[in-house]
Amino acid sequence: MIKLRGRVVSKSFQKVMNSQVLYRKYRPKTFSEVVGQEHIIRTLKNELEAESVSHAYLFCGPRGTGKTTVARLLAKALNCRNRRQGESEPCNQCDFCLEINEGRAIDLIEIDAASNRGIDEIRQLKEGIGFIPVKSKYKVFIIDESHQLTKEASNALLKTLEEPPAHAVFILATTESHKMIPTIVSRCQRFDFRKLRVEEITKRLAKILEREKISFEPEALALIAFSAGGAQRDAESMLEQVISFCGFDKKIEKKEVEELLGLVEREIILRFLEYLSQKNAKEAVELLNSALFSGVDPAEFSKSLIRMLRELLFFKINPQPSNSLILELTEEERRGLANLANRFSERELKEIINQFVLADQKVKFASIPQLPLELAVVEVCQQKKNEEEKKEFNFKKLELF
Repeated sequence: MIKLRGRVVSKSFQKVMNSQVLYRKYRPKTFSEVVGQEHIIRTLKNELEAESVSHAYLFCGPRGTGKTTVARLLAKALNCRNRRQGESEPCNQCDFCLEINEGRAIDLIEIDAASNRGIDEIRQLKEGIGFIPVKSKYKVFIIDESHQLTKEASNALLKTLEEPPAHAVFILATTESHKMIPTIVSRCQRFDFRKLRVEEITKRLAKILEREKISFEPEALALIAFSAGGAQRDAESMLEQVISFCGFDKKIEKKEVEELLGLVEREIILRFLEYLSQKNAKEAVELLNSALFSGVDPAEFSKSLIRMLRELLFFKINPQPSNSLILELTEEERRGLANLANRFSERELKEIINQFVLADQKVKFASIPQLPLELAVVEVCQQKKNEEEKKEFNFKKLELF
C-alpha cells in the first residue's frame, strides 16, 4: 500500500497511474488484434503475403475505428525484418517493429494535414520523398485528416502519387472522403472502415479489464459500448474514466456507469413511454422534469428516448430473436420491449419518433431546454387521443348500419 495526498491506496492504483492511457496501451500490435474490420485486414494480409503492396492507400471512415492503427500495422509489416515470404503479421521483436511500437521510427513519417495543410508543407514532403529510407525497405508516409489539405497542396501531392519512387508508400486517412479530390482517390486503394457493433466493443473492453484484473458487470460494459457510437477509441477512453470513477480495486457496475456518463436509466424511459401509450401527458411531463431535476441532461434524455423508440420500431417490424438489435438486449429488456411494442402501431411509432427527433433538434437552442420535449409529449398524447376517438366514432357508425 502507498499514500497519495494522505489517502492510502493500493499497488494496483499505483500501477494504473504509472501506465499509458488505455487506448494507447492496448493499441493492436498485430492484424489479428484489430476488431471489426475483417474485410480490410483480410485484403491487406493477402497483399503482404503475395508481396503485391500498392504505393498508395486511402483509409476512410468514422473517428476511432482504427484507421491510423491499421496504417501503422501496415507500415510495420512492410518493414519487419523477421517477416518471411508468404507471411503477413509483423514480429514485434525486430528493431523496426520496436521503433514503431515506441513511436520513434525514422522511416515512418506521420503528418497531420489539419495543421500542415498548405502547399509549402507538401513541397517539403516531396523533397523528402526522393531520399531513400535510412534503415528500412520502405519509407511510409501517413497523412491523417487528408481531406483538410488545400486545393494547391492536393494538386502538388497528386503529382507525387502518380509517379512515386519505388521505396515510398502513402497512406491517407480521412473521416470525410467526399471532400477529397477525385483524382487523388482514383490513384489510391480505398478501404472504408465501419463503425463497430456493440458486442465487438464489449468483447474488447472485457479483454482489457481482464488484463488489468478489474472485475465488472457485463451490463456496464454494454452501456459504455453503446455510448461510444461505434468508436473503439472512444469506448476505451470512457472505460478509463469509469475505472477512475469507480476506483481501481472496485467492481465496475452499471449504476456507476450511468451516473458518470449522465445516462438515463432504461426503466425511466420505459415508464415514460408507458405514460405516452396511456395518453397520460401529466405523468409523462412530471417524470421528465423529475429526471432532469435529478441531474439528467435534456439532450441525453432525448437521445436515450429516440434510441428506445427506434428499438421499439425495429422490434415491431421484426420481433425474431435473429434481429441484430434484439441480440444486444438482455432477456428482461426484450420482455419489456415486447410488452410496450404491443401498445403502439408501426404508424404511431413513426409519428412519435418524428415528433421527438424535431424536439431533439430544438433542445440545444431552447431558452428552457426541456420545453421542446414537453410540447412533444402533449402533441403525441393529443394525437393518440384523437386517433382513438376517431376509431370509436367509426366503430359506432358501423354499429348503426
